[in-house]
Amino acid sequence: MSESRGTWSAPGRVNLIGDHTDYNGGFALPFALPLRTTVTATRRDDRTVVARSGGHAAIEFEVPGTPGEVTGWGAYVAGAAWALAEAGVDVPGADLEIASEVPLGAGLSSSHSLECSVALALTGLAGVELDPTELAKIVQRAENEYAGSPTGLLDQMTILHSRARHLSFFDARALTVEPVACDPAASGLELLVIDSNAPHQLVDGAYASRRHACEAAARRLGVETLREVEDVDAALVALADDPETQRRARHVLTENHRVLDAVALVRGGRLAEIGPLLTASHVSMRDDFENTVPAVDLIVETAIEGGALGARMTGGGFGGAVIALVPVVRRVAVERAVTTAALGAGLTAPSYLPVVPSPGAGRDA
Repeated sequence: MSESRGTWSAPGRVNLIGDHTDYNGGFALPFALPLRTTVTATRRDDRTVVARSGGHAAIEFEVPGTPGEVTGWGAYVAGAAWALAEAGVDVPGADLEIASEVPLGAGLSSSHSLECSVALALTGLAGVELDPTELAKIVQRAENEYAGSPTGLLDQMTILHSRARHLSFFDARALTVEPVACDPAASGLELLVIDSNAPHQLVDGAYASRRHACEAAARRLGVETLREVEDVDAALVALADDPETQRRARHVLTENHRVLDAVALVRGGRLAEIGPLLTASHVSMRDDFENTVPAVDLIVETAIEGGALGARMTGGGFGGAVIALVPVVRRVAVERAVTTAALGAGLTAPSYLPVVPSPGAGRDA
């Protein structure tokens, strides 16, 4: 049954471990943030969508629209409407009032949070309830074909499937999300997001070039995706004549194993022991995938020196945020050390956000 008005919201996400594995058919261990994008939607009698968000100029377009018609932040709104229409949803005209707590450009999936919340609002007004995985695929199409970023399904699946007090073990090949209970406070720990305030850029070709390198490695190895590789050592030997492609593949192949090890530890109540895996993941991204930047490298190194059990850049990379596993009693010391190091290097002071695994997207009112 269609509705004339309602409010829907979707969280940002942080990836505890497992970046750039999703479009390679691999594994990841993200969770939803307590920060959300909220859309209050009112149905219109025409086919026009008007979206307003504080600090941005209002956008207006006719449904379904075409890719490239709306640019800037509005592309994520228009892309969601277009992708829903392409999937057969009778998207109504709507007035959308949008507010977001998710930091922009921090690698915390602000764009997918916006797309998912808009998609839920428009399907709600249309009286259509889609399976969360099907909706995730629709939002991925909006991101890939309208916004122009060749991302996988990790963000959308996390945002739409997550549960409170659980990590989301994502299998990109099976397209499943398995909840993994996680209570850091019970172990005297905190998950601390450290925003470098060095915005990341994913639509500048750097993300795409990494994806293309992984696809090239899979073709050379005779597999559909790098997930299919069983003998990592043999695969790396086979790629030895192309060092850059070899490095890109090595990150993905070793990252999948780190995710599986992390899941096993968390399931076993040994959250504190995943710290070295987080740090190894960052080193892999820094040295093999080469998608970190000096600001986040400095934050990771300093957080660990200050008492974090492990830390890594999170998200697509090239700037953005760090996720650190920190004993509660060391959090102030870690923050102080990181701020001092950043300012000493002439960087902007980072921002800090202790987070807990939070609920996924849904209807608010």
